[in-house]
Amino acid sequence: MSTSILLFTRDLRVRDNPALAAACRADRVVPLFVLDDAILTVPNRVRFLLESLADLRASLRAAGGDLLVRRGDPAAEVARVSREAGADALHLADERSAYGTRRLAALRELDLAVTAHPGVTVVPPGGLTPANGDHYRVFTPYWRAWDAARRRPEAPEPRAVRLPDGLDAGPLPAIAELVSGPCSPDPVPGGERAGRARMKAWLRETADEYDRIHDDLAADRTSRLSAYLKFGCVSPLELERASRGGGREGFRRQLAWRDFHHQVAAAFPGLARRDYRPRRGSWNRDEDALAAWREGTTGIPIVDAGMRQLRREGFMHNRARLVTASFLTRNLNIDWREGLRHFDAWLTDGDVADNAGNWQWVAGTGNNTRPGQVLNPLRQAARFDRGGDYVRRYVPELAELEARHVHHPWTLPEERRSALDYPPPISGYRTPGEDG
Repeated sequence: MSTSILLFTRDLRVRDNPALAAACRADRVVPLFVLDDAILTVPNRVRFLLESLADLRASLRAAGGDLLVRRGDPAAEVARVSREAGADALHLADERSAYGTRRLAALRELDLAVTAHPGVTVVPPGGLTPANGDHYRVFTPYWRAWDAARRRPEAPEPRAVRLPDGLDAGPLPAIAELVSGPCSPDPVPGGERAGRARMKAWLRETADEYDRIHDDLAADRTSRLSAYLKFGCVSPLELERASRGGGREGFRRQLAWRDFHHQVAAAFPGLARRDYRPRRGSWNRDEDALAAWREGTTGIPIVDAGMRQLRREGFMHNRARLVTASFLTRNLNIDWREGLRHFDAWLTDGDVADNAGNWQWVAGTGNNTRPGQVLNPLRQAARFDRGGDYVRRYVPELAELEARHVHHPWTLPEERRSALDYPPPISGYRTPGEDG
């Protein structure tokens, strides 16, 4: 009897999972997840991961199988499980981060037939290449190629998962056993069932308005599917197919941006550490300004609202991500890597390729065709939080201010301004309105 191991990585789902479908063609299959200390660093993501693994285990058990959970080095644990199960093949998702590439190389050293399958992105990172290079460096031509590219068929959900006898599934540990530090108090729940419920509700209720409202900070009517895509609880291919037509084209572009960043990161593994585009000049090393930005106490309400949303929810609206990143790198002239590290420490959807790609885009060191672009926070606030409701939601000190003052509390009369428990604009911040 043939036995395959399916190593779950960033594909924590049973629907449209090519690696799972391929592994289930064997007589027996061993679904496995290895808790590697290298990825167990951020409480918000570890919490979401554990909830997703519990949901995945329940789905596999409903199909007659189970999810084995081990802790340690992935290659060593796969080798151990393969000996116990008598496995001869290994299937996993083709994940092209620097970590994923190292893991795959180590797995290929084992005495197993190893196959890496698509499923982490809509189009695999190496699936599209320009005529004059190994990857696309500009989004617009990538988007045209991506939009026209042929899609793989969706993988069928397995009807039965046949596990070899005698294997101990192992317990799911508590979060305190894996990581220390606080989680955000208002997170999204992890797991495929939660992700699919959110996807279906968004597609049914809001998706057709995406092109019109996705930048409206106060409305908060984006999909909120980023964490489910990060962990593969939702199939990006299924989501892309469901997002065609109507007013959803802007959302498909966001999925294409995600794929774009993944192909950049695959070609430039140092994306999270080194400038993709060389930059002139030095960064400002102002620890007080950096601390104020992290804590959401810069005195610029739209910036502080975004930074507080990040801590409260482990999530930040995409427009606020752009505004807060531009403020740090352009207004305060602080290294984008400092911002990347802080975002990475809190974002449940913290994906290396997307996070680093977006930070470098804003900082002018990445794939932005306008590297000198600056997002003025006050103009952004006027356009995307006109009534100030986003600021009031996350900066309670300003909750009672009327719209004409909520983004400019320094314009209040002195007696009202001095009564606020809110700081003046941070020292070193250039005059509001200086940049476009």
